[in-house]
Amino acid sequence: MSPSSRPDPRQQVTRRALIVWGAAVLFYIVAITGRTSFGVAGVDAIARFEVDASRIAVFTAVQVGVYALAQIPVGLLIDRFGSRRVLIIGAVLMGVGQIILGLTSNYWVAILARVFIGAGDASAFLSAMRLLPFWFPARITPLFTQLTSGLGQLGQFFSAVPFLWLLGAQGWTVAFVSLGAVGILVAIAAGVAISDAPDGSDDEDSPTDSPEPGQLTAREMRRKKSRFFNTLSTVLKHPLCWQGFFIHWTGMLNQIVFTLLWGVPLMTLGMGLDNAQVGLVLTINTISTIAAGPLLGWVSQRTGYNRDLAVVVLAGIIGIAWLIFILPAEPRSLAAIIVVNIIMAVFTPTANFGFDNVRARVHRRVVATGTGLGNMGGFLSGMLAAQLVGITLDASSAGETYQWADFRLGWLVVLVIWALGMTGILLTRAWVKRWEKRAGRGVRIVDSSD
Repeated sequence: MSPSSRPDPRQQVTRRALIVWGAAVLFYIVAITGRTSFGVAGVDAIARFEVDASRIAVFTAVQVGVYALAQIPVGLLIDRFGSRRVLIIGAVLMGVGQIILGLTSNYWVAILARVFIGAGDASAFLSAMRLLPFWFPARITPLFTQLTSGLGQLGQFFSAVPFLWLLGAQGWTVAFVSLGAVGILVAIAAGVAISDAPDGSDDEDSPTDSPEPGQLTAREMRRKKSRFFNTLSTVLKHPLCWQGFFIHWTGMLNQIVFTLLWGVPLMTLGMGLDNAQVGLVLTINTISTIAAGPLLGWVSQRTGYNRDLAVVVLAGIIGIAWLIFILPAEPRSLAAIIVVNIIMAVFTPTANFGFDNVRARVHRRVVATGTGLGNMGGFLSGMLAAQLVGITLDASSAGETYQWADFRLGWLVVLVIWALGMTGILLTRAWVKRWEKRAGRGVRIVDSSD
């Protein structure tokens, strides 16, 4: 079949598009497995590296911090070189980092390994998001955004069940080295299966939709003295990108803190649950996230310009659920933590609503960088919260074993940071309104000097 007679994936879903997307999702699943594996191994890590809560929190803070700070640089690289090459390099970095982490018992070498893991992880979601507007019709990309995010959470299941079992049965080294080997294999798969765009249609200079008044043409953009700095400046000045930042901050915060570090210690040390119960809770969390993805993709599509208000309502339910959960002076039951995890997991995908705004209303040339800025929100807030929870636990426990009362105080810190994100959404909503009043509702202004 000649290229001209092939179905256009921007008009209909094609088999080739699903293969490309599936390969990107596979890498994202492995990335989340690596991201959450340390969380289920948190108690083992305290013993292996002989550190307290404050120093063990540094592992998560470093990985999440590197991940968050790498979002804009990685977005720029993806916009410049495409998803495929960046994904391959990211998968190799993650694999090497996991292998180093599995082989060392030195605290600082392990910290370095987490730097590699965070840097590699940073390429996964952004690369998948950039592929969507090239391979799928615009009308269904919100659905595939949520499917990507939801299916990626299978990585949390793999860390909570098979990885946790392998950790208990074979020990730290075998578990983490095996995870690293899988990362290397995924790099090979990504290189074979992923293509940045359909043959002959990789038109980076065209916007997601048809050009609108006020947009610069591709030729005018190329006349700028520096495409790199123009892209960065455009994104940093665009209120929709910053709104995505705070939407992600609010939607993802509790899930990140719970799954990446403090969820398992909360359940085992604070509530007295065993490993089987912990695995059940994390599995239910994963299933709930995956099941909710398509529904929230529909909500994002239907709410359109009011996606931010939908996030305020739905992410607000997460904060209220956690506040109710930590109120009693005595530990909650297994049923209670399951209910909180279902609520948290179902509404966490609202964190992706900001990406839908960026993809639909920001020029395709800078969409990966804009998504990168948005994707920083939840991970920067998670890094801050994880570290502050560790400090709070150490101060509250006074050197003793962490108890329920200590975790109650720790999660109050999380809720304060969550409230800051909610405030940010409302402030950026006002900024977007002013921007749209000046530029025209929905017009994607891509000139950094505008």
